[in-house]
Amino acid sequence: METGKHREFDIVVYGATGFTGALVAEYLHKAYGDINWAIAGRSQTKLDAIKKALNAPDLATIVANSDDVEDMTRLAAQSRVIISTVGPYARYGTILIETCASEGTHYCDLTGEPQWMASLFERVSDAAEESGARLIHCCGFDSIPSDLGVYVAQKTMMEKHGLYARSVSGRMGQSKGAVSGGTVASILLAMEQGINDPIARQALNDPYALYPAELEPGDDGPDQRGAHWDDSFQSWTGPFVMAAINSKVVRRSNALASLIYGADFSYNEAMLMPSRSAALLLAGGSIIGMAALAIGPLRRLIASRLPQPGDGPSLSERENGFFEFFVQAHHPEGASKDVRIKVKGKRDPGYGATSRMLAQAGLSLAFDDLSVEGGIWTPASGLGDYLVERLATVDITFEEVALSR
Repeated sequence: METGKHREFDIVVYGATGFTGALVAEYLHKAYGDINWAIAGRSQTKLDAIKKALNAPDLATIVANSDDVEDMTRLAAQSRVIISTVGPYARYGTILIETCASEGTHYCDLTGEPQWMASLFERVSDAAEESGARLIHCCGFDSIPSDLGVYVAQKTMMEKHGLYARSVSGRMGQSKGAVSGGTVASILLAMEQGINDPIARQALNDPYALYPAELEPGDDGPDQRGAHWDDSFQSWTGPFVMAAINSKVVRRSNALASLIYGADFSYNEAMLMPSRSAALLLAGGSIIGMAALAIGPLRRLIASRLPQPGDGPSLSERENGFFEFFVQAHHPEGASKDVRIKVKGKRDPGYGATSRMLAQAGLSLAFDDLSVEGGIWTPASGLGDYLVERLATVDITFEEVALSR
């Protein structure tokens, strides 16, 4: 069914008074000011401040509290698409996505919280399928480079060799940017839920936590935790903190595409390191850090010294940031036929690039002729080529590069 045909707005940015939400609003105002859109949040005073900062006196505002079912229903019913930046989503996002599903409102967010995502499937999927609402999580740095990177690598593999790779590796390369306060808050909440809730703990630790329940999981194990040598990249690697969500999203994309890469498809993700000692240091620090966060008093002490939600880098820091992420699809006949895709982004990954990724995901939901019906999708399975093309307009590219020799 066609959803939201006669809504008041094409897009509403919910959480526009937060740091990332304000960046999404700023980008939409500058690049797509002629669309029919609005900003929403809990405080009219703060919304008015965003309008003033944007020099957009006629921009519509909606006051809505994430804990209020009536507010969220009213919000969802006014727009064809909701872009949500209100995290941690496990704390603030459930009512909104439920009402989007029931109201037939398309939705995208920035969550990197697999325990929350896994808890929604049974509660939300049927309503979304019935209403036609397309709901897409992880439309930022986690997990668009990984998810669309695999999508492009596999598409290239098929074009060149007539098959899909059964094994794909994702490798985080160089980057420059600040850690998001919202990401920190989500990680800390996930740790707390993992400690106190056995169901959340299982979702966090299960490589197939986002797989459809009716499918048999594959053979992938836990994400890399130690230091390993990677022959394909001729480099040492260490654990990549975003692998905990990215790898689950990639596997879900394969599942939602009717296991197009095979039921035995395998994906792993790690960070490229300059030396063995650097890889060991990263691995050891990760283990110590996770152990410290598992202890309540230490977690609260560490949290008080980390970036807070609403905190963020300066304009100069955002504009001067960048990231590189590599995806290698492994050909079954040997490495000489492998395909390597370099995902390259200007601006810092957590803010400058992420705000544009999310905005373009929302624009795609609003204006592109998508083939998928209602349901909970991933960026690759729901938006695919449309989003790849859109991201090129915001300096995020997916290009095949030569293999290391």
